[in-house]
Amino acid sequence: MEPKPPSERFRELAARLAAGDAGVSLAEAALVLAGEFQPGLDPAPSFAELERLAREAGGHVPAQGPLAERVDGLTTFLHDRAGFQGDEERYDDPRNSFLDQVLARRAGIPITLAIVYAEVGARIGLALQGVSFPGHFLLRTPGEPPLVIDAFHGTRLDERACAARLRQVLGEDARFGPERLAPATPSEVVVRMLGNLKQSFAARAEWVRALECVERVLLVTPAAPGELRDRGLLWEQLECFGPALGDLERFLALAPGAPEAGAIRARVHALRTRAAGIH
Repeated sequence: MEPKPPSERFRELAARLAAGDAGVSLAEAALVLAGEFQPGLDPAPSFAELERLAREAGGHVPAQGPLAERVDGLTTFLHDRAGFQGDEERYDDPRNSFLDQVLARRAGIPITLAIVYAEVGARIGLALQGVSFPGHFLLRTPGEPPLVIDAFHGTRLDERACAARLRQVLGEDARFGPERLAPATPSEVVVRMLGNLKQSFAARAEWVRALECVERVLLVTPAAPGELRDRGLLWEQLECFGPALGDLERFLALAPGAPEAGAIRARVHALRTRAAGIH
């Protein structure tokens, strides 16, 4: 099975992201991404559902008043009334990374649920920004200090809770600071979504699909060393030793001091031996 090349729509999205993210909504980006793995996907029903949710949310979220009350109103509506829940039982199900499926199933992972919150919030005048927090994508309000939302669990987090989560992921020496809550750009959101999908497909040994994810990440962030490494390893899984060798050698040229560089050098040596044997 050959990897499917990125569509023209995705190439256009990647070009817009590379030009500075201007005018790219998270819903638009997420639906273009979903269409890469669901051929023929029509985004119109998903946009219509976001509009419908916003109209309904307007009856539950105060139009004015303290920001915390408005944020809690949106969270209560989407989590408790509309039923958007984190999919803890099938967390790595690829459908959890497709916004259309999340809207239909009312289940997802932190980043796709955060997109639902941000898009519904924007439609009712409540601005929310994504946060590429280690281990678990979050949301925040603009301004300092921000209010922080965990869309996966439908809760608001204080600074202590954020710090505790950071230590769970990075270890007890990790220090929490305002920089950990920096707003994510649309490019960062798309790359993180593709990274989640790559892991989901790789866990199922769907190497071609995982490779398609890497190809699209490299359109958004060209020459990212970690993605070149992963693409090389995926080519190796598919027994395409020439492309694998090229990517892994380029990885070593870009990141010779990476912690895994020694292991990759050993693989490069083995691949050279295998490629020589084939020819």
